[in-house]
Amino acid sequence: MKAAALALLSASLLTLSACTPQSSHATGNIEPCPTSPNCVSSDATDKNHFILPFQLTTSAEKAWPIVIEVIMALPRSNIIQQTDDFLDVECRSAVFGFVDDLKLQLRVSEGLIAVYSASRIGYSDFGVNRDRIEVLRAALIKRGVIK
Repeated sequence: MKAAALALLSASLLTLSACTPQSSHATGNIEPCPTSPNCVSSDATDKNHFILPFQLTTSAEKAWPIVIEVIMALPRSNIIQQTDDFLDVECRSAVFGFVDDLKLQLRVSEGLIAVYSASRIGYSDFGVNRDRIEVLRAALIKRGVIK
């Protein structure tokens, strides 16, 4: 019985690791979503992964510090990389501590912030990544920096 449970657990872990998207911590860019449904991106070209970017309503110089402030207030979130136009954030789930990647790229010439949120492991995320972006959107709308 223990051997069967161990074999099942090993197979599950192999399946999870096979679905892990590549991280772009060092690149400062938003990578494409994997084919699994546990990712959303404003750069995606398919409807299952696409989410609207954040449209700025104020100058980038005014908006970006507020974006950083709101991100820092997200529970169980840690900024891994921060530049003048890019944020790479690790978000941990409350129960199991799974890590998701949240990335924001300020595109001044387009007047927007591109967004990306993806689970590092597993296949489905039950909408957690899309919800994370929408919660962030609502907070930034409330602060008056996006529409």
